[in-house]
Amino acid sequence: MVVTTRSKGKERALPEDEVPHKIAEVSSANSSSSDSDSDSQSDTSEESDSEEEITQEFLDSLLEKARQNAASSSREKVVAGLLAGEEEMIRLGEDDLEEQPLPPLDPGTLPTPYIELGETRGTLPSKVRDLDVERAEQDSTSALPKAPAPPPSAAQLGKPLTKKQQKALQHKTAGASWFDLPAPAESDLPKLYREVEALRLRNQLDPKRFYRKDEGEGKGIKGLPKYFAIGTIIPDSTPFGTASSDNLSRSQRKRTLVDELVDDAEAKGYAKKKFKELQTVREARGRGTLARKQASRKPKW
Repeated sequence: MVVTTRSKGKERALPEDEVPHKIAEVSSANSSSSDSDSDSQSDTSEESDSEEEITQEFLDSLLEKARQNAASSSREKVVAGLLAGEEEMIRLGEDDLEEQPLPPLDPGTLPTPYIELGETRGTLPSKVRDLDVERAEQDSTSALPKAPAPPPSAAQLGKPLTKKQQKALQHKTAGASWFDLPAPAESDLPKLYREVEALRLRNQLDPKRFYRKDEGEGKGIKGLPKYFAIGTIIPDSTPFGTASSDNLSRSQRKRTLVDELVDDAEAKGYAKKKFKELQTVREARGRGTLARKQASRKPKW
């Protein structure tokens, strides 16, 4: 048995009966490579033939597909940009460049402002709303009985009111000098009596504070006054709290309360009246009174 070597170098020797098989394998591999080369040459020849057969319709279809792909990719980019929070760029066409009429700007009913400005820039705000004061006013008005209706005029009734009717209308309020305090209806008296009793219990809140006893306390509903109203005294910041035209100027203010009372017009008139009364009493006993007495004793004829 003869051993043959396949190639140079340190390799395993092969027996003679295996050599033909290897040669056959090499020849088959060479034949397959030649077949593949021939196939590739035939494919290239077919491609060259197909390239020569390209028409205009085929090119148009390719262009249309490219446009569709570009449009779909742009849509995907826009959607991705919106999801990522990016701004979208809008390109206007020729039709959109034309000026469109603006819609009417109607805000509807707006809430009342907190500050009412003056006519000029230098003037202070004429009015500043205070929500707490308004809320207190609403609560007090809701707790109070409704104001009496104004008396109907003779023109509405068609005939003049009698004296009895006029007197009954006059007794519905205490008058303008008492701020038109209403006379509550008899149906509202039980509810108002409970509220008055709750106010009277303020004596029990503070043991160190004492209040004067009411005249009708302990008499029930009959002890309620004829004209009364329940409300909350709202503090006003106008004499000196805020800048207002109602405040006195610094030159008009006095140093003490007595000076302010003396400077009052009503106080001045009262002081002048009392001074004249005292002067008449003193003049009756002073100089020149004897001549007037003698002249008064003389007969007129």
